Amino acid sequence: MYYLGIDIGSLSCDAVLIDDNKEIIASSVVPTGAKNLEAIERVKKDVLDSSGINEHDIKSIISTGYGRTRVEDRDGAVTEITCHAKGIKHVIPETRILIDIGGQDSKTIFLDSIGNVQDFAMNDKCAAGTGRFLEAMARALEVEIDELGSLDTGATSNLVLSSMCTVFAESEVVSLIASGTAQKEIARGLNMAIASKTVSLVKRVVKQIDDLPVSMSGGVARNPGVVRAIEEVLGIGKINIYAKPDIVGALGAALIGYDKSL
Repeated sequence: MYYLGIDIGSLSCDAVLIDDNKEIIASSVVPTGAKNLEAIERVKKDVLDSSGINEHDIKSIISTGYGRTRVEDRDGAVTEITCHAKGIKHVIPETRILIDIGGQDSKTIFLDSIGNVQDFAMNDKCAAGTGRFLEAMARALEVEIDELGSLDTGATSNLVLSSMCTVFAESEVVSLIASGTAQKEIARGLNMAIASKTVSLVKRVVKQIDDLPVSMSGGVARNPGVVRAIEEVLGIGKINIYAKPDIVGALGAALIGYDKSL
């Protein structure tokens, strides 16, 4: 039998299909767009088509994310905190601190040595430092979002943005460009601002990081500039990142479906 996890976020809808051995058989990430029901059907079709699995062979469907109640044939809906913790423990077992920066919120999860959630903190009232924020900054810098991750290469200044509000920060970036500030210096300033905001969440759940292994999930984990900045502000060597950080929540949902079926 097979187990499907679906994570409906503001920017992407992700799905993971696992088998009885908890191995990933297929995964898909598609833009959520304005019609999340269509995105849900599309990711389901993607994983079924790529795996060759019949929908009747799926024993459990667990949904997560802000749109989790939109999955009509779900067997359960579970919070993102629980699913991301479950997913990261499966792929990076040593994780004790998980930073998840998604499309519209950021969260830090503190796990005990066996993967149970001990505490968490969320920035869900403002899009500052999230995927939406980075999209707006890429537009202001007139680069593609994929280019933003390496744009700070060679930057040397310690530019500090006066605001992390998406609207004000975008206006400030436009002013900096007009004044002749190099793109790479602005990009570093943006990355360091995101890092500082993220680290403040980390410190709300863990007072002393010491040698606790840190991992990242969510689409922003694909941005090397942001990752480097967080490592710098945290003062740690390296953040662990799964090869497909976008699907960690959906993977956790699938694993929860597996556990419930036992």
